[in-house]
Amino acid sequence: MILYIAEKPSLGRAIADVLPKPHKKGDGFITAGNGDCVSWCIGHLLEQAEPDAYDDAFKSWKLEHLPIVPQTWKLQPKPKTRSQLTVLRKLVKQASSIINAGDPDREGQLLVDEVISYLGVKGDKLNQVQRLLISDLNPQAVKRALGQLRSNREFVPLSTSALARSRADWLYGMNMTRAYTIQGRKVGYQGVLSVGRVQTPVLGLVVRRDDEIANFTPKAFYEVLAHLLTDQQQAFTAKWQPSEACQPYMDEDGRVLAKGLAENVVSRISGHPAEVTKLEAKDKRQNPPLPYSLSALQIDAAKRFGLSAKEVLDTCQSLYERHKLITYPRSDSRYLPKEQHALAPKVLDAVLKGAAGLVEGCDGPNAKLKSKAWDDSKVDAHHAIVPTEKVANLSALSSNEAKLYQHVARQYLAQFYPAYVYAETAVEVTIAGGLFTTKARQDKTLGWKQLFKRAVANQNQSSNNEDENDDVVQSLPPLAKGQILQCERGELLEKMTQAPKHFTDATLLGAMTGISRYVTDSEIKKILKETDGLGTEATRAGIIELLFKRGYLVRQGKAIKATPVGVGLIRSLPESSTTPDMTALWENSLDAISQKRLKYDAFMQPLLSQLDGLITQASNQLPSALHGVASTAPKRSFKKPYKKKTKAKAK
Repeated sequence: MILYIAEKPSLGRAIADVLPKPHKKGDGFITAGNGDCVSWCIGHLLEQAEPDAYDDAFKSWKLEHLPIVPQTWKLQPKPKTRSQLTVLRKLVKQASSIINAGDPDREGQLLVDEVISYLGVKGDKLNQVQRLLISDLNPQAVKRALGQLRSNREFVPLSTSALARSRADWLYGMNMTRAYTIQGRKVGYQGVLSVGRVQTPVLGLVVRRDDEIANFTPKAFYEVLAHLLTDQQQAFTAKWQPSEACQPYMDEDGRVLAKGLAENVVSRISGHPAEVTKLEAKDKRQNPPLPYSLSALQIDAAKRFGLSAKEVLDTCQSLYERHKLITYPRSDSRYLPKEQHALAPKVLDAVLKGAAGLVEGCDGPNAKLKSKAWDDSKVDAHHAIVPTEKVANLSALSSNEAKLYQHVARQYLAQFYPAYVYAETAVEVTIAGGLFTTKARQDKTLGWKQLFKRAVANQNQSSNNEDENDDVVQSLPPLAKGQILQCERGELLEKMTQAPKHFTDATLLGAMTGISRYVTDSEIKKILKETDGLGTEATRAGIIELLFKRGYLVRQGKAIKATPVGVGLIRSLPESSTTPDMTALWENSLDAISQKRLKYDAFMQPLLSQLDGLITQASNQLPSALHGVASTAPKRSFKKPYKKKTKAKAK
């Protein structure tokens, strides 16, 4: 008997649907007509044991116990799902072979692997476990996946990476939470001070941004525009580019702070001749935006629809599990395997039947085109989020489901349109020795952009996040190099520097995925060039929500701000615990483990040394920034304050 162990019931049912009929449903499993069996986990069935499982003395929170470091790690069944573990125990004994059908990511790999290990599978039976990777729950996709089974041993590094993450988070979170909660009581703070290697740096980002805004002093700066006329009285403007000689009067961002300098330029150019000293016209191409990863989709949906990261994830899970309209949503990839290009005609046909409005007024997609998204070298366990071959009934979807399905579908459609081509003209004009520049752009071939121009018209919002920083361009009259113009007048623009903006769901997610921008150490920046991010695609939404639940963050409109408790915690912790450097390096190491470039012990040993130092530091100082701060988080037991949810519980 072959036993398939899925991550959750919905995936188990999808596997069973393509196995021989008739089916017999049992309690927690389905038996196929050929005798094979499908069962499932319900998220993690096992969890790291509590400290008191290692020593009864650890039930009390005392500094002298810290750091608590298990010599032999223990897992324990989760009470709510213990019965399903019992079902699997019986089936594993009966099975002649086992197939791991966890979700296609490191947590999904570990989730099933740890059950197989806990239930005592050994020897040849363990060595012969196979891996089933499913990212689309529609029957035809599941059948294809069943024909592409791989040895589960190939994924040992992925599982080891997840195990290292799980243990490291337990060690760091549990010990630091106990240490600071104990010290917090000494200054009168009565709540649990939850510290985590991802959640705390995210909170630190918000606290520091709030501080920047509070301490910001606006400064005036000055720009100069030249209003130019051709002999035919055709007008356009060009902007002054300060020379090297102006550096002493400018800030680090290149803004002129001396009003007198700008006024002098205005007086020098007004009424004077101007010469076109450079004229460069180029045709430029812009390839289609890549399909979405979860974070890219969350960021875009927050901007356009005002959805939180959790709302996007929950909606995508529904589109994947319930409606089977999109592929696996917890993906960090924006690329697709080349072999999947063969499915394009069927997927495009489904999209055009279910969401024809996406291409209304546009050219049709060309299934033969192959964009840069199709790249095997950038696809591992999972690929970008794309539509499936199932035709959507938009009227049967919720408002958010319909929006996000069409959003994912439009991004996929874009891969089957040619590049956007435009002519860009860059002009340099010299007036009284000063340099002035301007640009003009003219569409030549809209290509994929026609899909997004319609979206803008419908939503009155930005069409694509990759276009948001385009320069503002104007129409230009016919010009020639060496042409003499007249500067009708110079115009002084006085502007004020702006404080940074408070984080929103979109910008906080953007900060978590592009964390190297917030790392100050140049060496760490280099390391993070490839592996970048706080948390994973599967956990980022949960981490942000956790900070709200614990009373560390609050929403004011779209703005996300730190509460007094959140501020007090960050100011009480060592800087290394509140900045992204440490956890970003962890993610880099965890990725290296999954790629077989780093051993488990090479990651854990330095971490334990670092933890010793952090606990000593916590013991030697009181969190005085929390003196007089009242706890705002819901009351809860001190027993499990440091645990974080890694997988959404399946229904």
